[in-house]
Amino acid sequence: MNNKDNKPEKPLISAEELDKIFDEGEEDIIEYLDFSTAHRPGLEENNINIALPEWMINRIDLEAKRLGISSQLVIRNWLTERLDKHNI
Repeated sequence: MNNKDNKPEKPLISAEELDKIFDEGEEDIIEYLDFSTAHRPGLEENNINIALPEWMINRIDLEAKRLGISSQLVIRNWLTERLDKHNI
């Protein structure tokens, strides 16, 4: 059976077989993985709404422009730094 790229599909293998292939390091295991359903536990994104005063938004926007990144990324980086600093 062929996939959409006309490459032959790898047969399904057991976890033990996959472990053996990985441990031996002689074959690339990526061909055996299905990334269409992959997710990183604990890293799923959720949205929040937050009301900020205009002066704060303006300063965040200035910092974002200075760094060449989005305002959202500025806020995310600042929150990450603060959480890491306090080991939260």
